[in-house]
Amino acid sequence: MKIKTKSKKVNKAWLADHINDPYVKMAQRDGFRSRAAYKLKEIDETLNLIHPGQVVVDLGAAPGAWSQYLRKRFAPKAAGAGGAAVGELNGTLIALDILPFEPVEGVHFIQGDFREDEVLAQLHEALGGRQADLVVSDMAPNLSGIESADAARIAHLVELAVEFCEGHLRPSGALVCKVFHGSGYSQLVELFKRHFRVVKPIKPKASRDRSAETFLVGLGLKRT
Repeated sequence: MKIKTKSKKVNKAWLADHINDPYVKMAQRDGFRSRAAYKLKEIDETLNLIHPGQVVVDLGAAPGAWSQYLRKRFAPKAAGAGGAAVGELNGTLIALDILPFEPVEGVHFIQGDFREDEVLAQLHEALGGRQADLVVSDMAPNLSGIESADAARIAHLVELAVEFCEGHLRPSGALVCKVFHGSGYSQLVELFKRHFRVVKPIKPKASRDRSAETFLVGLGLKRT
């Protein structure tokens, strides 16, 4: 019973924080599906990553806030609209996830695991022989609370994103990838350094202070 009571307290505290979170309120006001949009927005504004006309692949795209932000950046004339902006789209956005994804106008969504041949074939068709200018990955595993196991799950997803870039990112391109501070973090930084010419860690303001979440940005792919 003690464990259950503690869990309820934690859930209530999280819910209270969530309701009062300024970024949650901003997302509701701006029409974004989650506060995550502001994490990508800050990374973009810091490093000037996203430009109309690019080819961008959004890995782990559900529920779609990052695709919404990307879509807005590719439709400057609709900049004043909400998160679900409509209007002429200048660029190519391809979103992938194993989870369902509510459509975002102009975003080509592929449901499935990109390690599977059938899903990769759909991606290649959507790319039409082009390489991506930018790959963004907000993928995160279901955490168990066991540090070693969670670190291994996190590392695996980051490795998949980097491996994906090896085959689909142009040499001048960039990867934005969610990681977590803690066991295995330094190894992930080293992984990025082996594959990218410039590596920048960023902790956006929209990422809660108590969260171990941070983001690694790799700029300029090293061909191995």
